[in-house]
Amino acid sequence: MSDLLKKVYIYIENGTFLEANSFGSDDTVVGEIVFNTSLSGYQEIMSDPSYAGQFVTFTMPEIGNVGVNNEDMESGFFHAKGMIVRKYHERHSNFRAEDSLSNFLVKYNVMGICDIDTRYLTKMIRDEGAMMMVASTKISDKDELKRILERSARIEEVNYIEQVSTKNAYMHTSSTYANSEFKYDMPPVEEAKIVVIDFGVKRNILNELVGAGIGVEVVPNNFLAEDLISKYNSKSIDGVFLSNGPGDPLVLKKEQVEIKKLIDAKIPMFGICLGHQLLSISHGYDTYKLKFGHHGGNHPVKNVKTGLVEITAQNHNYNVPDNIVEIAEVTHSNLFDNTIEGLKYNDEPIFSVQHHPEASPGPKESAYIFTQFKTMMKENRV
Repeated sequence: MSDLLKKVYIYIENGTFLEANSFGSDDTVVGEIVFNTSLSGYQEIMSDPSYAGQFVTFTMPEIGNVGVNNEDMESGFFHAKGMIVRKYHERHSNFRAEDSLSNFLVKYNVMGICDIDTRYLTKMIRDEGAMMMVASTKISDKDELKRILERSARIEEVNYIEQVSTKNAYMHTSSTYANSEFKYDMPPVEEAKIVVIDFGVKRNILNELVGAGIGVEVVPNNFLAEDLISKYNSKSIDGVFLSNGPGDPLVLKKEQVEIKKLIDAKIPMFGICLGHQLLSISHGYDTYKLKFGHHGGNHPVKNVKTGLVEITAQNHNYNVPDNIVEIAEVTHSNLFDNTIEGLKYNDEPIFSVQHHPEASPGPKESAYIFTQFKTMMKENRV
């Protein structure tokens, strides 16, 4: 284990300077530091495109013990800038493991930081908010790291969607249960067809859509609304899904213009996370940045319609404003801080949620939302 580790030096924009060990790529990396409270699923988290540009501090202290495998990837890469853990285990033990976490980090050029007080970092982020940081296995001088950080772009200044979105359209046919012990005897019956706009979509979102009986075509973020409107009017699709993704939604000016055209065309739409935020902005209600965001698999959300509490997976730094109730009904509310978690727009076949009903990792209590999308589309067919 000692041969694997290198010294890594960390400078955070509040002036904090730390020394730890590195078990990933050998590099100098700048990103935003956040924390995640999930107890499992580190591979799914690191391969979630929504974490592009960020260092993820895991509050779960033991990481790496179950290894990694290709089946649990939520995308084709590890998109986060790095992961920060209390204790890393190179020796893994799981019947599904195909490799060690450190080898995956090196493969995808992602930094791994260990032997550091993650409780201290989490409390600092909680109190001071998400911050930019730089970590290096090559530079140990605090002042030089500070200069690198000051010269680097902040996460809200970078359009990470251009990096994580697919370059070519494709059909997704795998369902949630394709690799599960709970397999269907027959594939789900396709009852509706949609186009998914990929801002960094997680694979399990696509699986859940297919599992709900929805045919899925995925297109890049540089879509043209007129193409989708033409498909909808010709009845070749029943709706549009706006995916999750990384970064500040206010940066995505072109996408906002095209989404506004879809809204005006009255096309049924459903958005998750970034898609939820883009629908708000495209309706004229700009998002704002939360102090340290919501990242984890244990966040309680109240379903306002049923009164039930759902434990949800979360991953976002931005939120829709409270005054959006002028044009939409709140369907879900976060019980940690009362922020808006779900909306149904007035007199429009459009709804969205801020949390992740597909989980992966996380609880499955909100998975019914995918079936609601299918039902809404069937009720609004032209």
